[in-house]
Amino acid sequence: MRIVCATHQDLKALVRSGRFREDLYYRLTQVVLAIPPLRQRVGDPALLAHHFRNRWCAAEGRLPMPFADDALAAIEQYPWPGNVRELENCIRRAAIMAEGPLIRAADLGLPGLELPDPPVNLRRARDAAEYEVMIRALARADGNIARTAELLGVSRPTVYDLMNYHGIRS
Repeated sequence: MRIVCATHQDLKALVRSGRFREDLYYRLTQVVLAIPPLRQRVGDPALLAHHFRNRWCAAEGRLPMPFADDALAAIEQYPWPGNVRELENCIRRAAIMAEGPLIRAADLGLPGLELPDPPVNLRRARDAAEYEVMIRALARADGNIARTAELLGVSRPTVYDLMNYHGIRS
């Protein structure tokens, strides 16, 4: 028998405080996958947004509505405090409420976003910017290397070189 469970609680701390059974803790923690929150996973919000849009449209028998650039930018910048469930509900609502052929930022209903302060070290700033742009382009292109190269204005071999440099796997 296998049990798969998830929690946002610190089970070790609960065991120490006597609020969670120690024997149950050891039965559940044979294999632990620590998955960071969505706000810490660059590129994942856009990839998941494509997935949720495609899944919802297929379930409803509708053609997938593409995301406008402003919608993808908003999806990438929003911190998603409700994590993946919030993103899924937001995309479903946007696909239902969109008044045109595209899902726009206004359709998402996300509050205003602020950009973080950029790093001061030039090399780190360039590497961070390049990495982030690569991840965003790959996410917007839904992992398609040719489309990613087109978005970035570079060749496919350059995309592969950049992915290798930054340790990005497709």
